[in-house]
Amino acid sequence: MQVDFYHLTHASLDRVLPQIAEKVLASGGRLLIVAEDAGQRTKLDQLLWSYAPESFLAHGLAGGADDAQQPVLIGQEPEAANAARNIALVDGVWRDAALGFDRAFHFFDEERISEARAAWKALTDRADVERRYWKQNDAGRWEQAA
Repeated sequence: MQVDFYHLTHASLDRVLPQIAEKVLASGGRLLIVAEDAGQRTKLDQLLWSYAPESFLAHGLAGGADDAQQPVLIGQEPEAANAARNIALVDGVWRDAALGFDRAFHFFDEERISEARAAWKALTDRADVERRYWKQNDAGRWEQAA
């Protein structure tokens, strides 16, 4: 399984997450987005409907009758009622349950960098985990740093 650590320095989660979600869906995958805070989940719900004038990302908030049919599901727990094999941890908190997916996207900012480093180190000796660390250069483009 692959874990991508995204260190948010220049662009906000609101700009990066829709791009990741689009790529997952374009590859035929499904995505589970996890955030503990209900306010953040509500904000993400609104974001995915309106992030670009010409498009939206079909999605739902976990707990609805149609969870299993949602290509993107936003929830509090890393439980993929939509059968997603990709998970995005968007609140800066690493969850070991993400290792049960094929690919995890772990987003964090400066406030959560120490927790991200601890998660990176904890995964060091896992032969079944491929880690990648992405950071933004001065132009705002993503570069793989590790």
